[in-house]
Amino acid sequence: MMYLQLIAGFVFLLGGAELLVRGSVAAAKLLGISPLVIGMTIIALGTSLPEFVVSANAALSGAPSMAVGNVVGSNIANVLLILGASAAIVPVALTGKVFVYEGVAMIAGSVAFAAIALTGVIEFWSGFGLFAAFLAFLVHSYWRELRGRDAAAIHTAEVDALTGLPSTLPHAAMVLVLGIAGVLFGADVLVTGGTAAARTFGVAEEVIGLTVIAIGTSLPELAASAVAAYRGHAEVALGNILGSNLFNLMFVAGAVAMITPLAVPDQIIRFDLWVMLASTILLVPFLVGRRLGRGAAFAFLIAYVAYIAAQAYGVASILPQAS
Repeated sequence: MMYLQLIAGFVFLLGGAELLVRGSVAAAKLLGISPLVIGMTIIALGTSLPEFVVSANAALSGAPSMAVGNVVGSNIANVLLILGASAAIVPVALTGKVFVYEGVAMIAGSVAFAAIALTGVIEFWSGFGLFAAFLAFLVHSYWRELRGRDAAAIHTAEVDALTGLPSTLPHAAMVLVLGIAGVLFGADVLVTGGTAAARTFGVAEEVIGLTVIAIGTSLPELAASAVAAYRGHAEVALGNILGSNLFNLMFVAGAVAMITPLAVPDQIIRFDLWVMLASTILLVPFLVGRRLGRGAAFAFLIAYVAYIAAQAYGVASILPQAS
């Protein structure tokens, strides 16, 4: 039963996120909202919504370790798995320094999140600080990108890549509602199945969050990034990763911590946070013009396989015992 729940959760999350993005983008276009705003907000938030809903559901269901694991694991998966897979399809080579601002913000957000997590708990005011910083970043990014042609063009291309959108507002609203329902149902089923799997196999809830659920909630980003890379817009894939990682660390973790405190498991403090920070630093050379070719892409994928293997083997048995 738990396997069916996990599979159903993944299917409903992926399908729901796709419908949500398509319905909201169609509605925004019909209401005359610019492609820049649609790309920066609706698409970015829509593909990252599963992380928020799953983490909130897990925390409220008494599994905060799974919620924190989902946030950290999703960021690791975004860089090593999703960007690696996208660059393996089409190498990523940015012209100029389009994403330097977003890259600096992501590094700062990662360090801030890690500093808070190292205290052992993400409480209300820490969460509020992360959440407020994300909103400030979003507003400033919109103001900045109105004046930046390169970044605006990337978001416009992201919107233009969506075809077959609903053509009327009622149709768009119906698709949007179905998408929201799919994400909510998928998150509930996925958390239930993940919790059951953890109990059945004696695996810590944070490990389930770091691996199975993190990959599942990252499926919308994987689909969007892979399609963008296949269509020759590999820079869109990198933009998706940056936006999603910031959303996870600051909006998801911040908002969920404002609902209920998030205790950070010892394994995440001693191992996974550092893997997340290392994968974030790996992005830096590719944000300032260096080409992310297939060689580096396969190295990213191999690193992610090694990370999953470490989780399967047992990180606790690899780490030195705390004194």
